[in-house]
Amino acid sequence: MVEIEKGTSLLRKMEISVAEAEKRTGKNTVNMQEIYTVYLIETRPVDALTEGITPDSLWRRYSEFELLRNYLLVTYPFVVVAPLPEKRAEIVWHKLSADNMDPDFVERRRVGLENFLLRVASHPVLCNDNIFYIFLTEVRNHLLIFNLSVFFLQADSRLKAVNAAFRVKNPDGRFTELKHYSDELQTVLSQLLRVRARVADRLYGVYKVHGNYGRVFSEWSAIEKEMGDGLQSAGHHMDAYAASVDDILEEEEHYADQLKEYLFYTDALRAVCRKHELTQFELEMVALDLACKKQQKEELVTGTVRTFSLKGMTSKLFGQETAEQREAKLQVLEQQLEEGEEAVKEKNTESDEFVKTAWVDIERFKDQKDRDLKEALISYAVMQISMCKKGIQVWTNAKECFNKM
Repeated sequence: MVEIEKGTSLLRKMEISVAEAEKRTGKNTVNMQEIYTVYLIETRPVDALTEGITPDSLWRRYSEFELLRNYLLVTYPFVVVAPLPEKRAEIVWHKLSADNMDPDFVERRRVGLENFLLRVASHPVLCNDNIFYIFLTEVRNHLLIFNLSVFFLQADSRLKAVNAAFRVKNPDGRFTELKHYSDELQTVLSQLLRVRARVADRLYGVYKVHGNYGRVFSEWSAIEKEMGDGLQSAGHHMDAYAASVDDILEEEEHYADQLKEYLFYTDALRAVCRKHELTQFELEMVALDLACKKQQKEELVTGTVRTFSLKGMTSKLFGQETAEQREAKLQVLEQQLEEGEEAVKEKNTESDEFVKTAWVDIERFKDQKDRDLKEALISYAVMQISMCKKGIQVWTNAKECFNKM
């Protein structure tokens, strides 16, 4: 693997692209025929002076991208890992196909997968990962995918087992606030995408209705002598206007995909929050265990039981323990207390390190989000202005045609 300096983007040494998509037919895990799409990843050195990188290309399925991302989530729990593009089209205007084999959808997903790879390659931590580099450059599909699958399943089963039971007593307010923010961001972006889809539906109708103007003007021109040429020219402008909506809405879908990326980013934010809760829970558990051990020691030394316990009942029924028995238990407890103190210290260090590294990446993500969404919204507004100007120009041209009649 090429050596990347810490904090340096892989993109300074390597150009990465998902050049094309291809539909294939093959057998799945249960030996049945299936149709699927593969994507061509191309890599090349940025310039001739870059050492350790040679031009390369390989094909990957969407499911392999999923495994890579799951691996990154588990390996780097403090990182807000970039999301993948959607597997099936959601929150779309009704004329857009939701078929995951539709050529337009496959093309948009190709762009999204390339964006995912560029996000990872430009991340100051993720760009140094060896598995990521292998994913880009080596066709060791079966071994790589098998290892990623086993790794993720093992880690995910542990996480789910703990998540099912833990309840953090002293949550970090910053992460609680971040979790609430991710929920609210998901809500507003979902609403914005739904509004945009409804507007696109109506816009499509308005544009296509102009095609009716074109047809009527053309039919009208056939029965007029003086007005015929002007009506026919106006009809041509209306037809062109009606036909332009498909390209316009295809361009608009690009901006919708930018919003969807951050809609899916909210899950990545919550994943960081869940990992922090797990870290905090583990710290609270070892601290609680240490407190219990300290209480047991106090009870042994003083010979009094402060709370109801089986030990207290046993003492009343069968008499007090001998001095030798108490001394032996005390020695065991001393060892356990020493181990408990060390465990609390380790978990405190682990928790502090997680908070420190996670918050650095969260701040990086916030800057990226603000910059990207600002750019996307401005571009969307510019496109809407351009569309309105086009409508004004069409009717201005029609007016000129009418003036010449």
